[in-house]
Amino acid sequence: MEFIKDFRWKPNMKISEAVKQFSALGFQSIELAKASDIIYKMKKENAKIFLTFPSNLTTSGLRGFFAQLVELGMVDIIVTTAGSIEEDIMKAIGEKFIISRFDADDVALHERGNNRVGNILITNDSYARFEGFIIKLLKKICKEKGKSCFSTAELLHEIGKKLNDRNSILYQAAKHNVKIFCPAIADASLGFQLFMLRDYVKNFQIDVIKDFEEINFETSQEQRKGIIALGGGVSKHYAILSTVLSGGMDYAIYITTSRQYSGSLSGATTSEAKSWGKIKDDSDSVTVYGDATILFPIAMANALDRLYKEKIIRFRK
Repeated sequence: MEFIKDFRWKPNMKISEAVKQFSALGFQSIELAKASDIIYKMKKENAKIFLTFPSNLTTSGLRGFFAQLVELGMVDIIVTTAGSIEEDIMKAIGEKFIISRFDADDVALHERGNNRVGNILITNDSYARFEGFIIKLLKKICKEKGKSCFSTAELLHEIGKKLNDRNSILYQAAKHNVKIFCPAIADASLGFQLFMLRDYVKNFQIDVIKDFEEINFETSQEQRKGIIALGGGVSKHYAILSTVLSGGMDYAIYITTSRQYSGSLSGATTSEAKSWGKIKDDSDSVTVYGDATILFPIAMANALDRLYKEKIIRFRK
């Protein structure tokens, strides 16, 4: 039997010391400490790790942290959305996103050419520069490869090779051969650019069925596999669905602000996924409720500290 313990601060307290106290603090703190333990176990037990997230987390400063996790060897497969791709590229070419407020005057923002994502702004000028950059890059890739049909994983790998930003998810994924899948790749400004590319590259198309084939054969029955799903939607489901044929996930961490009562995939718990065979009955899994921009860095940083001390990962300055 375990008992609740009072949290105590001390000067210069480390994240690992705080998270250790979370395990007996109560409520979501206990679940977050468990999530950190599962991340540690995933890596130590050499599981194939899926990281999934929607575009708003790439809008945030987590973008560079995701790239660092790829660099550290903490991620094997990424599933995300089109907004993530375009915003990662925007930042890679020097665009800056502005800190705003949740209660900003949206009509006034629109008149000034600012687009709000929560309390973050992306300007129309940033989109214009992205669109000019990406159409030229896509034309160049098609010419160099001598083809007009790509899976999303293949195209994003080629884009990543052309970027030069250590904090870019696409750059690090291409450098370390981590596949990025984007099943809803047309659902953003990027979709317009892919559509207009057909004016320059005859019969250009994205083969999303090829992606589905590839991700379904990324894992086997014998291989241990785990998922860190931040938020929900298509990114989360595409990943957990892909392991049904290989027996489901052995580890699963969901961090979400959604609740299960609407029946949505974003709010669906790790327990619900067991009814579909997407997560194994005996999986090491947890659902943590809260903002991923707060909870994920805490859980991951604690796991990284443990893995670093055991020399399972190496820190790269």
